[in-house]
Amino acid sequence: MQRAMRLLECVAGHRYGAPAKQLARETGLALPTAYHLLRTLVHEGYLRRDKGLFFLGEAAERLSSSGAQQKRRGALADALAHCSDAIGVPVYYAMYRDGEVDVVCVADTPGAPAVEEWADFRTTAHAHAIGQCLLAQLDEPARRDHLDRHPVRPVTRYTVRDDESLLRRLERVRRMEPVTEHQEYALGAVCGAIPLTVGSTAATVALSLPARQADRLMPAVRQLQYEVGRLLGSLSLSISM
Repeated sequence: MQRAMRLLECVAGHRYGAPAKQLARETGLALPTAYHLLRTLVHEGYLRRDKGLFFLGEAAERLSSSGAQQKRRGALADALAHCSDAIGVPVYYAMYRDGEVDVVCVADTPGAPAVEEWADFRTTAHAHAIGQCLLAQLDEPARRDHLDRHPVRPVTRYTVRDDESLLRRLERVRRMEPVTEHQEYALGAVCGAIPLTVGSTAATVALSLPARQADRLMPAVRQLQYEVGRLLGSLSLSISM
């Protein structure tokens, strides 16, 4: 396995391919051993051979892509943890893709735990700040399409009551304006979300607080805006996962 990895790393360093003899020499492998491993790697799709030269294959490229995605996810998790520590609240990152709310990453602590997902975030976008912030970034046909699939229903006694009331509320949200909700998704919790522009994808960073700390909500949201703005340059690739 270790020798095969050495060969893969060596091939990756040759943009225009390399012959077996050169790869054997550069990795310090006996030529018969190198030939055997190269044939195996080609068979498994990690390498491809063209006119006597070896190149990375589709399987290796998928592996590389997966590793890069994990690195981006790690950078995002670190950034959210920084925001969570700085403000003392749980912080969430979510995107709207493939017609659904996708909560990608959450940073919280035992002293400031995240809101429990007791009702599926995907089907209750109308009730929480994350979902409302994402829906506010869509055009009206996309909003109505979402509500056709996930109609408004009461989650708590504070939840908006019907589709049209929600649509009117979303229309009043100004571009890049934070969205807040008070106990609409979970009794005892208030939440705020700020919109992000990630290409053409709707995204948001959000936070939650116990309802008894509702007076902290807007100051915390403003601080989150500041922290995200400060980190946005380094996060530009990470948040587009």
